[in-house]
Amino acid sequence: MSNLNFLLFGIYPFIALTVFFVGCWIRYDREPYSWKADSSQLFDQKGFRLASNLFHIGVIFILAGHFVGLLTPESVYHHFISSPNKQLLAMVSGGFFGIVCLVGLVMLIKRRLNNDRVKANTRRSDMVVLYMLLVQVSLGLLTVIVSMSHLDGSVMVLLGTWTQSIATLQGAQAAAAIESVNIIYKLHILVGLTLIMIFPFTRLVHVISVPVKYLARNYQIVRQR
Repeated sequence: MSNLNFLLFGIYPFIALTVFFVGCWIRYDREPYSWKADSSQLFDQKGFRLASNLFHIGVIFILAGHFVGLLTPESVYHHFISSPNKQLLAMVSGGFFGIVCLVGLVMLIKRRLNNDRVKANTRRSDMVVLYMLLVQVSLGLLTVIVSMSHLDGSVMVLLGTWTQSIATLQGAQAAAAIESVNIIYKLHILVGLTLIMIFPFTRLVHVISVPVKYLARNYQIVRQR
């Protein structure tokens, strides 16, 4: 196993996760009023709802699929589905929702670039996140194409081993599992880890905001003029 492979896939994941958790904690504690989505819908609603819905529906299903598919041990899911069929399911569902997400994302980027009001209220970090998401989704769709050359489910097992090894703090085992996979998968993982690392410093923080207090808060009195 090369030192670079160990650094990128055995150490970098823990650096990214550490920055994620510590950064989110500090930001929420020191700058709670910056913890928001900063939606641009108020500036112009034209085309926003469709683009936003397509993007978010795609992202939600993709993240759920990654979470369940990669963190479920092979010994568990083999009771329900084989590795080749699991890979085929991931390719079909991931490809479909990946395209849905990509269409919505391109629409959102086009809106931010072409709408003067929205563009004037767009920060540099917003565009960095959007372009990184564009690269990430595109790489994800490319992995579907690469997966067509090996339908035995072996790569899915290796990717699952890497994810589960990171979750159990076994960096060396994770790096060894990922070393032989195609470069497209590796780039997809690296961009994903980088998104996790910059997460606390962008508007992405709204992803982990759950309005639990809203259910128990006092009623607000709203008076008409």
